[in-house]
Amino acid sequence: MTAEETFRSAEEPWEIAGLTLHSRVLLGTARYPSMQVMLDSLAAAGTGLVTVALRRVQAAQDGGENLYAALTERGYRILPNTAGCFTARDAILTAELGREALETDLVKLEVIADEDTLLPDTVELLNAAEELVRRGFQVLPYTNDDPVTAQKLEDLGCAAVMPLGAPIGSGLGIRNPHNIQLIRERASVPVIIDAGVGTASDCALAFELGCDGVLLNTAVAQARDPVAMARAMRAAAIAGRQAFLAGRMPKRYYAEASSPTEGRIGAAGAAAWP
Repeated sequence: MTAEETFRSAEEPWEIAGLTLHSRVLLGTARYPSMQVMLDSLAAAGTGLVTVALRRVQAAQDGGENLYAALTERGYRILPNTAGCFTARDAILTAELGREALETDLVKLEVIADEDTLLPDTVELLNAAEELVRRGFQVLPYTNDDPVTAQKLEDLGCAAVMPLGAPIGSGLGIRNPHNIQLIRERASVPVIIDAGVGTASDCALAFELGCDGVLLNTAVAQARDPVAMARAMRAAAIAGRQAFLAGRMPKRYYAEASSPTEGRIGAAGAAAWP
């Protein structure tokens, strides 16, 4: 069995926004050293859904190859995102332009509060999500790790909730596992960690917490070897998901011996030693 066949055999199908996917790793397309490295990384991750900032859809790279064409020719589903939007109005306009250009109702909704933190503007995000759902979009919103906001987004009709693990591009990992667990326990739609993943152990932890997917970009694109890191993320997703399904042992305050106590040498036997 090849490495690809081994991965595929461990990746059970899952559903999001009407799509059936196999890999639970979703990748972005920015900041790679080259178009070819990006494509090789996507293949190594096994991803089926790729996010693209709408302002980059018509961008040509590496001798004029169109990004959108390169992705669709290889069978990837495109998840357009509203990166760079700071108001609900701008996000809605960007989403509408994306639907017209790409003929998809899918949108990764980002409404950012400021350039320094790139954290979500919760008020503008909720307003944009409500209007986009009303207009028939399948909305996947990037949000903070607040269970209350996540619940409001689901109640508005979003197809998933996508809480950050840490600020975009920080690579700090999941800073608040407890809140992510709360979001997962309460949600009836897929929960996808979006932002903050830095390495494979962060990816595995997301799945151990019960998340349905991980969306990342910088952790792969800016790795010393992006293709190898993409492969590592794929393996980590499988391991973390299987660990979650297996159910971890309970945590205990004190040690508990794993070896049986019956038949062990006691003090009486030691006293008889010459």
